[in-house]
Amino acid sequence: MAAVAENAIGSENQFIHSKAATCDSESEYQRDVRKLVDLLSKLNPSAKEFFPSWRKSDGRLSADAPVFVTSADYFNSGNGFNYGNSNKDSSSDGSSNNQPMNRRGFGQRRNGYNQGRRRMNDRARRAEREESIRRTVYVSDIDQNVTEEHLAELFAPCGQVVDCRVCGDPHSILRFAFIEFADEEGAMVALNIGGTLLGYYPVKVLPSKTAILPVNPKFLPKSNDEREMVVRTVYCTNIDKKVTQSEVKQFFEQVCGEVSRLRLLGDNVHSTRIAFVEFVQAESAIFALNCSGMFLGSLQIRISPSKTPVRPRIPRAASH
Repeated sequence: MAAVAENAIGSENQFIHSKAATCDSESEYQRDVRKLVDLLSKLNPSAKEFFPSWRKSDGRLSADAPVFVTSADYFNSGNGFNYGNSNKDSSSDGSSNNQPMNRRGFGQRRNGYNQGRRRMNDRARRAEREESIRRTVYVSDIDQNVTEEHLAELFAPCGQVVDCRVCGDPHSILRFAFIEFADEEGAMVALNIGGTLLGYYPVKVLPSKTAILPVNPKFLPKSNDEREMVVRTVYCTNIDKKVTQSEVKQFFEQVCGEVSRLRLLGDNVHSTRIAFVEFVQAESAIFALNCSGMFLGSLQIRISPSKTPVRPRIPRAASH
C-alpha cells in the first residue's frame, strides 16, 4: 500500500510540473504574438516592396500578371488551363483583374446579349402589330370615286381615325380600304356602319386581319406648304429597273402634265423600283392616278396618292 501511494504522489507531482511548463510556454507564445502584431502595425502597407512587379501603382494589373483558374475552368478547357476564357484576378475573390477579355468569349457574351435584345424587340413589335390589327377595320365595295378623305369623314363619328388607306386598281369599279382608329372601341363601333351608302354602293365593314404599314412620321408633311405639295404628288411602284429617271419624267409629262420634282428609289434587294412624282398642277396628279396599269418599260406600274412630299435634297458639306 505504501508503494502504491508513493507512485500516485509521484505521478501527481509530474502532472503539476507538466501543467506549469505548459502554462509558461503558452504565455511565452502569447508574448511573441503580441510583439509580432506590434511590429507589423508599425509597417507601411503601401510600401513599394510589398507589391509585386506586375501590379501597377493605380491598383490595376499589368499584362504579364499571372492568372489563376479554378478546377472547373481547367477541366472545361479540355486540354489544360483555359487561360483565354478565364478573367479571374490573382486574388481569391474572383473579381476581374482588368485584363483584356478573350475575344471569342466576349463575342459569345455580346452575341447572346444581342440575341436577347432581338427577341425582346420582336415580341414587342409583334404585340404592337396585334394591337394595331384590333384597332383596324377592313372596308370593301368602295366606289372608285370615293377618296380617303371621304372615308375618313364617314368613319370619324366612330372615333379618332389614325390612318386610312384605299387600295385596289383605280380602274376597277369597286376597291377596298383599311381604316385604323386610335383605340379598339372606335373599331368596334365602325362595324355598325356596314351597309351605309357611300357613292353608288353600300360599303361592307369587317374586322381587319392585317395592320396598316405605318409611314415614318419624319416623312409626313410638317407645314401647309408641304401639305399642298402632297396634293400634287403621286406614289408610283413596280417600276422596271431598266427605266431611267429621265424616262419616268418623260412618261408622266407626256400623259399628265409638267413634273416639278421626281425621286426615283431602288436597291439591290428588290427587283423593281419606286418613285415619288410631284407635278406643277394638282390636276396633273389626278390624271396620273389613271395611269395605273399602264406599261412603263416592260412592267405595269401602280400609282396611288402620296402621303409624303418630295423634299429637296440637302447638299452635303464639302469635306476638307
